[in-house]
Order: sequence, then C-alpha cells, then structure tokens
Amino acid sequence: MRLTALGMFVAAILIASGVAQQPTQPTSKFQQIVADAKRNIQETPVEEVKTRLDRKEKFLLLDVREDNEWSAGHIREAVHVSRGLLEKSIEPVAPDSNTPIVVYCHSGARSALATDTLQKMGYKNVKSMLGGIAAWQAKGYAVEK
Repeated sequence: MRLTALGMFVAAILIASGVAQQPTQPTSKFQQIVADAKRNIQETPVEEVKTRLDRKEKFLLLDVREDNEWSAGHIREAVHVSRGLLEKSIEPVAPDSNTPIVVYCHSGARSALATDTLQKMGYKNVKSMLGGIAAWQAKGYAVEK
C-alpha cells in the first residue's frame, strides 16, 4: 500500500509540474457535445482554405457566427447563416447536397456542430475550418467588414 501511495504522490507532482500530462477531458456539457461532433466530421486547416480561395475553387464558405460577429469582420468570400438559423436557412443557400462546404465560426466549436448538423441533413462534402476566424486572423489573412 505504501508504494502505491508514494507512486500516486509522485504522479500528482509530475502532473502538477507539467512533466506529465493527464489526458484533457471536456469540462462542460458544451465541450462534450463539440468533442462528440468533432469525432464525426472532417476539419481543414486555414491554410488549405486560403489556398482554395486563392485558386478560385468552387465551394461555399459558410460563416455561422452571430450577426454582430459577422459585422465586426468576416472572410470576404463567405456567406453568412448564423448557427441558430442553419437548419432553416441552408437549403436556399446550398440546394445541392453535393455542394462542397467549408464552415467557420470564431474558434471552431460552433462550426464543428454546424458541420455535424449539415452532414445529418444529407450534405456530403462538408468540412469545418480548424481554429475558425481566430486562426485565420492569426495567420494575417484578411477580413472585411
């Protein structure tokens, strides 16, 4: 017993000091739902999205943030459909379920949920932009108001 207690004590010190890491677990129900969605979707890095835009590839870039976030700055080629209206509003924007779609939000959580929803609605070629517009801006890529 004494060795086990000592081992646990050493492990706790290593974890607290950052030498050893415990696996990160979602800390809220929201984070758990996002983690579940991310297991069912594909994500694409911002660099790939930028390259596709620069090549003028045909795809729908979908911003699912709130109206005030959109107004504060968005990617020029994006179409805005807030996450809360997605199920109701997507079909006029993308009537063909084969439409290639890249979804983004601020950091990638809402876009993961939206991507999962779109897949459940029958869209076959949907990806979430990894890191959202925050990652886009961190790379120095342009946004417009």
